[in-house]
Amino acid sequence: MPMVETTDDQVRWLLLIHQLPAKPAYQRVKTWRRLQSLGAVAIKNAVHALPASEQAQEDFEWLLREIRDGGGEALICEARLVDGLSDAEVQAMFNATRGADYDALAQEARNLSEALDRPDIRPRLARLKASVVQTVAIDFFGANGRETVDGLIAGLEARLDEEDATGKARADATPAVTGLGSLSNRVWVTRQGVYVDRIASAWLIRRFIDPDARFRFVRAKGHVPQDGELRFDMFEAEFTHEGDRCTFEVLLARLNLNDPALTAIAEIVHDIDLKDARYGRAETDGIANLITGLCLTNKDDAQRLVRGAAVLDDLYEYFRKRRG
Repeated sequence: MPMVETTDDQVRWLLLIHQLPAKPAYQRVKTWRRLQSLGAVAIKNAVHALPASEQAQEDFEWLLREIRDGGGEALICEARLVDGLSDAEVQAMFNATRGADYDALAQEARNLSEALDRPDIRPRLARLKASVVQTVAIDFFGANGRETVDGLIAGLEARLDEEDATGKARADATPAVTGLGSLSNRVWVTRQGVYVDRIASAWLIRRFIDPDARFRFVRAKGHVPQDGELRFDMFEAEFTHEGDRCTFEVLLARLNLNDPALTAIAEIVHDIDLKDARYGRAETDGIANLITGLCLTNKDDAQRLVRGAAVLDDLYEYFRKRRG
């Protein structure tokens, strides 16, 4: 069975409950912008939440003063959700908001990749990287999308810095697997809340790379790598997004898994994960719905891998036999 790091502790929340005067209108806009910059989400009308921490309390206290100075009313309380709204539902609100932020940043990175000859490309890239840092700082629960943005930015930097006269981007090169030692019987670590790229990558690892692989699911922030671990599809991982390729594609390329059926699956995973419709395979929407469904009905990451593996086993056989 996959090894799992459990996180069943209930989340403590800080709530800012406020009421603003109708006028001046700019006060409402100012408060909204401040809440956005803090990464708070609205769980009810005029009730915003942050995961409880000293920093969150300080941030809300400053905002409370601003609201009162502007003629409004506000209070801060620490809460434990009991009924009506679960911790998981509130975390999903945070992840949905941050996921949309990452999607916008990824699109900006793609726009920059089409404007590499502009004289202001490096300042624009610097601003994009600063926006990524700001988004990561308020990504409290490890939303999907950061790896995509990191990979696109790394590819941009490689293309800007490359000295290869052929003009081939280093992000499109296939780097050798070095310094990793044996890939057998290892602990493979990834972020909690696995979705399509991590589910597919874990399936690929278990079936084609390391049959005795054990999987560990950790928080997106604060994980300190242990000796012998291999990380995938997470920040600074040994295997993660490179340029405009998802982790599944990177694993195929770096480990020289030249199987047409795997390539077909990689194209589906790419389009679901990066949302760029590069390959447009007819099977993509159906597989996306299956993966979303199994994630909605299975909160446990290990169980998601089991259910996802069954889908991918069948998909692999479909492509293998169709080719045959």
